[in-house]
Amino acid sequence: MKINSLQIEIDGIDKEILRNLMEDARKPILQIANKIGISGAAIHQRLKKLEEAGVISGSKFIINNKVLGYKTMAFIGVYLDKASSNSDAVRELKKIPEVLECHYTTGNWSILIKIICRDNEHLMQLLNKRIQPIDGVSRTETFISLEQQIERQIQL
Repeated sequence: MKINSLQIEIDGIDKEILRNLMEDARKPILQIANKIGISGAAIHQRLKKLEEAGVISGSKFIINNKVLGYKTMAFIGVYLDKASSNSDAVRELKKIPEVLECHYTTGNWSILIKIICRDNEHLMQLLNKRIQPIDGVSRTETFISLEQQIERQIQL
């Protein structure tokens, strides 16, 4: 792994380790080591360096929202009355557990959020009672996702 001032260059072994762990973060290190042909200790050292360099930042379980009863995914463009309302609006959006992502954007909206809801009724309640009343929010534009067709991380 080479580190320059703007980015990190990882070698083929690092990429192979990362591909294996992106496929299944619970895959045993020794299984990866045997597949690649290096020691488990070498993989641990490389993973430590990748973490220190900020390339990876832990692992997580992926929850199936639909199985838990959350069937409506929506993207909401949030219009703010002024740019200085952004930090206050984001602070309030963080308090809403259904908000999965929040992006400061270019274009017509100030903020784009991704939310998960049980159904359209739940979505309407969130919009009317939690999101639109936030100080600084002038209006919202909502797009309901009918189906997520692609979900992936960057290819290595």
